[in-house]
Amino acid sequence: MTAIRCTQCDGTDLDPGFVEDSGDHSKGYARWIPGPLKVGVFGGAKRFGKDRWQIDAYRCRKCGHLELYASAQAY
Repeated sequence: MTAIRCTQCDGTDLDPGFVEDSGDHSKGYARWIPGPLKVGVFGGAKRFGKDRWQIDAYRCRKCGHLELYASAQAY
């Protein structure tokens, strides 16, 4: 990935991090799944057979804006 810049203030000092998911049966981190959200009978997201992508998050030190990237496939 090329140098990351904040899309809000054009800052270049961004801290890496991740988006936490603390829901039931969570692995502790969120993933990006392509396609519109479809909810199953029991209220959970239908995601069987869909690709999952790791979310890389960067916080701008200047304005606090978060930049999110789905750059690596997660399993």
